[in-house]
Amino acid sequence: MDWLFLFEVVLSGLGSGALLALTGIAFVLIYKATKVINLAVGEMLMLGAYFFFGLTISLMLPIWLAVILTLVGGGILGGVFERVLIRPMLGESPISVFMVTVGLSSVLIGFVEFIWGGDPRTLPSFLPSKPIFIGDAYVSPKIAVCFAIASILIAVFLLVFRTWRGGVALRATATDQGAALSCGINVPAVFSVSWIVAGMAAAGSGILIGSIGGISPNMGVFGLSVLVAVIVGGLDSIAGALVAGLAIGVVEALVGTYMGGEYKLLVTFSILVVALMIRPYGLFGTVEIERL
Repeated sequence: MDWLFLFEVVLSGLGSGALLALTGIAFVLIYKATKVINLAVGEMLMLGAYFFFGLTISLMLPIWLAVILTLVGGGILGGVFERVLIRPMLGESPISVFMVTVGLSSVLIGFVEFIWGGDPRTLPSFLPSKPIFIGDAYVSPKIAVCFAIASILIAVFLLVFRTWRGGVALRATATDQGAALSCGINVPAVFSVSWIVAGMAAAGSGILIGSIGGISPNMGVFGLSVLVAVIVGGLDSIAGALVAGLAIGVVEALVGTYMGGEYKLLVTFSILVVALMIRPYGLFGTVEIERL
């Protein structure tokens, strides 16, 4: 076995896994605050990538300004989705809210195809191209930089939500909404903040993923791998999203290299089935006991 090549594949998988983990945080934040399983995270990511494309190609804005505006736009859209689509559904059955996010994903795909068409596009090159070596192992500079950026953003999210007052309010709301209300926490505002931050995280992931492999209306399929990662890690666990995201990234890289890309989702969802059978609440998820 070529161990050096295997090491390179694993490093590539860790880069993809970091992006899975970053997008997984967007998923977990929404679920922790609102108990909504947002199946449109992949399409929110895709829309952020296309928004960045429009700002840089059509309007020819500088990269740094386009990144800022894309993150702000992703946050605004997340807040609008929560206020217009999700908040009116509070109190409805979980499957009804889930179907709203399914419909939202289809609407976002149709919107992007209407504005930009269905053909794949390429984002402007702004990541370094100089080869990177770890010992004798070659690492794609784009993947290495995306891994570093995703790691920094994840660390910032964790730090902010551990120390910021809003992060404390989010954790309190996730634990018990009634108790949070009785303590004076504005629970609806927490809902909005979770969607805004999740929208920003998804938009940032879209820029990074699009810079590696280009963009297309179908790039939201990345959200399926994210969904697997957060379910395996635990729907309400940021740590679970980090660990499972990295693991799924490595597994998909190995499967895609040694078995073929068409088997990646097959193996990924097989892991999901096995994980649900062994530990339904995920590796780090909260185990809930309900009386029937």
